[in-house]
Amino acid sequence: MLSDSLAQRKQKLRDKLRFRRRHFVANLGDMARLGAFRALPAPLADLVAASNPVAAYAAWDSEPDILPMLTCVILTLPYHEGRIETMDFRRWRAGEPLVKGPWGTPQPADDTDRLLPGLIFCPLVGFDRQGGRLGQGGGHYDRFFAAHPGLIRIGVAWSVQEVDTVPIEPTDVRLDAVLTEQEYIMTGDRL
Repeated sequence: MLSDSLAQRKQKLRDKLRFRRRHFVANLGDMARLGAFRALPAPLADLVAASNPVAAYAAWDSEPDILPMLTCVILTLPYHEGRIETMDFRRWRAGEPLVKGPWGTPQPADDTDRLLPGLIFCPLVGFDRQGGRLGQGGGHYDRFFAAHPGLIRIGVAWSVQEVDTVPIEPTDVRLDAVLTEQEYIMTGDRL
């Protein structure tokens, strides 16, 4: 069970980083917005090409939109059957409609195929250079990562979402790398 103080620290950090992210994105120039997350760095491009299918996400709120840089792979997106603890991934093709999921996030329709990805890009609220990941707080990605430990885990965030240390609990699963608009950060020794 997460202690109240750790839960409170994580929530305060989420609030601070969401504010920072919204402010950063609102003040991005048109050219910076157009250029961000449009091409994969070379080492990551090779990894993505060898990991079909690839899990991504449909950007929500001020999250980075990474779908334009993943046009040459089979894509899966997070899918929630209801307001439950688990999620899976469903195939999605560019141009196909997305529906509002039970948590309010865009997801593929109910009748799309389930696919297990070889690599997953997950949106972040915050991150550190040791692979610490701060998500929305529901634990969906951590449970999926724990069930699929061999899965390559790449976090995606704006550079302003980096912190020195993310508060970690035993159920948190670390990232293998983080991609920001400025750099590709290797956080572990699995890649």
